[in-house]
Amino acid sequence: MAAGDEVTLADLDGRHHEVLADLRARGPVAWVEAVGGWVVTGRELAIEVMRDPARFTVDDPRFSTAQVVGPSMLSLDGAEHDRHRAPFAAAFRPADVTRRYAEEVTEMARRLVAELAPRGEAELRRQLAGPLAVAVVARSLGLERLDPAQLLAWYDAIVAGVAEIALGRPAADEAWRAFELLGEALGAAAHRPDSVLLEAASALSHMEVVSNAAVFLFGGIETSEGMTANLLHHVLTRPEVTARLRADRALIDAAVEESLRLEPAAARVDRFATRKVELAGTAIRCGDLVVVSLAAANRDPAAYDAPDEFRLDRPNARTHVAFAQGPHACLGAQLARMETRAALDAVLDLLPDVELVEPPVPAGVIFRKPFAVRARWSVLDH
Repeated sequence: MAAGDEVTLADLDGRHHEVLADLRARGPVAWVEAVGGWVVTGRELAIEVMRDPARFTVDDPRFSTAQVVGPSMLSLDGAEHDRHRAPFAAAFRPADVTRRYAEEVTEMARRLVAELAPRGEAELRRQLAGPLAVAVVARSLGLERLDPAQLLAWYDAIVAGVAEIALGRPAADEAWRAFELLGEALGAAAHRPDSVLLEAASALSHMEVVSNAAVFLFGGIETSEGMTANLLHHVLTRPEVTARLRADRALIDAAVEESLRLEPAAARVDRFATRKVELAGTAIRCGDLVVVSLAAANRDPAAYDAPDEFRLDRPNARTHVAFAQGPHACLGAQLARMETRAALDAVLDLLPDVELVEPPVPAGVIFRKPFAVRARWSVLDH
């Protein structure tokens, strides 16, 4: 069993769930030197931390994303968090998301898969999951008129800047320039009469709209791509599951939820203790980093039978915490589910006898997804 001071980042990348299970066996919270904080592995304790912003906050100068994009709903708590989040929450109510996007997201997914079909093979993460995530988030923010390659270039530059700051280094000039150009594009989109940003623009300053939209952009691309790639991995590595889904598409929702439980695309969320507190008998100092492992919480054997198995008929799969809980629960959960469901449905419809060329290997410490999902299928004569 690995002690917390012996765990490395390489361990968390390559043996993620095994390491977390070892930590959980020592208790629901453990100090891990490699991450410089306490890691919460128990589901009930994870929910407690996420629902208690008074004791465990995101509002801390160490929060690297805020250093690039500025204060946003992601990095604020209390009344300021509510003020930033409320206009976006109104735009992404589940019923409104279904009305606004359901048909269009289905069409996007089918178009992408139809373009791949004549090739007989593809890498489904970068050729389906990624492009679909970009298209959906661009549409949701009113940026669909923008060249997707340009949007991705800005995204990559800003994410690289956040990563450098997280490592204690200054962000490159490209990150600041990309954020400036993204801000200009979002500013123009926010004043279109059909824009979901219109309400936000009336309640928040221009920079506040841009900061929050940038956060939504990052989440929409990074985690939605991961969700779809993980789902395709979990389904296509199990022919019996693929067959059941082909026969009964109503089971796709269950497959999505079980995939989210087994491998959440965002593996952790970070909080900082606002005071000296006790968690499950462990003394946490004021200012300590508290890492809530969503991946570990979703495989807590106290909540899920055979937690490391993919079970299409798992009755409580939807109780996972892949979208977090509490005031920072993911606003885009409904849209992300819709997108991932549409991608799998299109693959099952349009790619006959699709199979994986090699087993995908999920990786990542903070974001988890396979590096590649290589698949092949028969090409039908027309």
